Amino acid sequence: MKQLAKDIQRLLVNRHQTLVTAESCTGGRIATALTAVAGCSGYFQGSIVAYQNVVKERFLGVSAETIAKHDVVSREVVEEMVLGACRMFGTDYAIATTGYAGPGGGTEDIPTGTIWIGAGNVERIDTVCLHEISTREKNLQHATEEALRLLLNQL
Repeated sequence: MKQLAKDIQRLLVNRHQTLVTAESCTGGRIATALTAVAGCSGYFQGSIVAYQNVVKERFLGVSAETIAKHDVVSREVVEEMVLGACRMFGTDYAIATTGYAGPGGGTEDIPTGTIWIGAGNVERIDTVCLHEISTREKNLQHATEEALRLLLNQL
């Protein structure tokens, strides 16, 4: 995971671009992975852990209607989180996550272990949906790694 963070840093610093994270289920793990690399202040602006819906709505501009229509664990919500984070922090890129990491927390339509990841900016957002079946910690570790990979692939 450290190599992914180093690669992201190299690209963004060379391009004079910035990044922020908006994390729900990963609870700051992506920000922790990024800041584990010395020199991250050259591109990493910060993070918001928006665990509750009210925080997603108030600070990231996620629509309550989107949550009601699609569920908080959805492509639509993670895309709104990416856009809201870019706007809130004034950054070039954002990574966002929302999910039911387990155990429990899922719904009939969206089972436990479903984690949506989004990475991008106001022009383009790439998303991936993970369907994890391991422990909470392993699910979150895998989601963190996949989030870094998703952004790196876009860069």
